[in-house]
Amino acid sequence: MLKCLFMLGFMIPLCLLINSWWMIHSLMFLCMFIFMFFVYSYADVNMISYFFGVDYFSFMLILLSFWICSLMITASSSVYIFSYYSNLFIFLVLFLMIMLYCSFSSLSLLSFYVFFESSLIPTLLLILGWGYQPERLQAGVYLIFYTLFASLPLLLVLFKVYEYIGTLYFPLFIDLGSFYFLFYIFMILAFLVSMPMFLLHLWLPKAHVEAPISGSMILAGVLLKLGGYGIFRVMKLISFLSLKFSYFWLSLSLLGGVIISFICFRQVDLKSLIAYSSVAHMSMVIGGLMTMNWWGCMGSLFLMVGHGLCSSGLFCLSNIIYERLGSRSLLINKGMISLMPSMALWWFLLSSSNMASPPSLNLMGELSLLNSIMSWSSFMFLVLIFLSFFSTVYTLYMYSYSQHGIYYSGVCSCSLGYFREYHLLFLHWLPLNIMCLKGEYFFVF
Repeated sequence: MLKCLFMLGFMIPLCLLINSWWMIHSLMFLCMFIFMFFVYSYADVNMISYFFGVDYFSFMLILLSFWICSLMITASSSVYIFSYYSNLFIFLVLFLMIMLYCSFSSLSLLSFYVFFESSLIPTLLLILGWGYQPERLQAGVYLIFYTLFASLPLLLVLFKVYEYIGTLYFPLFIDLGSFYFLFYIFMILAFLVSMPMFLLHLWLPKAHVEAPISGSMILAGVLLKLGGYGIFRVMKLISFLSLKFSYFWLSLSLLGGVIISFICFRQVDLKSLIAYSSVAHMSMVIGGLMTMNWWGCMGSLFLMVGHGLCSSGLFCLSNIIYERLGSRSLLINKGMISLMPSMALWWFLLSSSNMASPPSLNLMGELSLLNSIMSWSSFMFLVLIFLSFFSTVYTLYMYSYSQHGIYYSGVCSCSLGYFREYHLLFLHWLPLNIMCLKGEYFFVF
């Protein structure tokens, strides 16, 4: 645990060197592979391991954070090529990685809260510093105010928990029974906003549309998962009240997912469409966690990891088109199969993973979540049918609209991708479809 943290910490002075971009990029991958070999160093989901608080759930999410942060540097090479304060950019990525690493391996709820909030600061700076339009200031304010205002009551709740049971150490949590209702609302609201749940999701599309490619990747890939991880960890505290009120969150999130799917059909901005599809996928995760059974918790973990890789890859594809044509509008980006034929394969592969087709990790996650939600209430199949169907429909809409049709007459050159871009997309797609082949690791408990 500490060896990886020290390695990340000692990479920070390297940011001061002039040409340290690719060196830090390589060291990040090295650190990730070192961490990957510690897969047998944890014990189980009781957080008793050779690391700080890394158990099975944390391990997968830290590995995802390493992977996405390393690929962020690959995707943002334009920052390096045009010298847009590349050293500061690398420093922010490293700082963000350290914050994520610490938040996923916290043993105390207070330290989790501190690192959870700290990870928003570098994300905000990425959006404000390297975003595209002037509206990025408004998007940054949305991001901070939504997440901070929702999580400030959580801080007060933590003090109350400490007063009540005398500890904030995760494994020593006890069910607080019918502790008052506001406590439950405040505890869960902070995590639902960062997931985000329907009705609390307005900050996400704004932040995605204005963010640079690195900001979109880390937002979709890891920061949305902090909320799910937080709910999983505090489930012990609120299980009694969750039995009474889970039906509300579960129904709202699944119905919200269907409504968001309809919103996806109306999007003409590629990034906005992918951002709204993230909200629809996260609604399934919230549904799985609220059932509070093992299928739901494990299924939400697979879907979080699968969605992190898939959504991040789709944002990379939309950025590749944006760098060529200077627009993300579907009205202009038509007929891309004629202009970038080799990219159309990657569009197809990642779009098919987005609609949970085999052998992607999303399929395993969605099957587990269907299992858990249907076991909780068989009436939910009505909503799940529409949710699964519409997720396929808007993905097909995005793929067919962007790849087929008569291409925009203002574009007249055929452009192939760079090796770096194919490498980037391959590293998104490969783990997403390979991990499904060793599914027994996910159902190890």
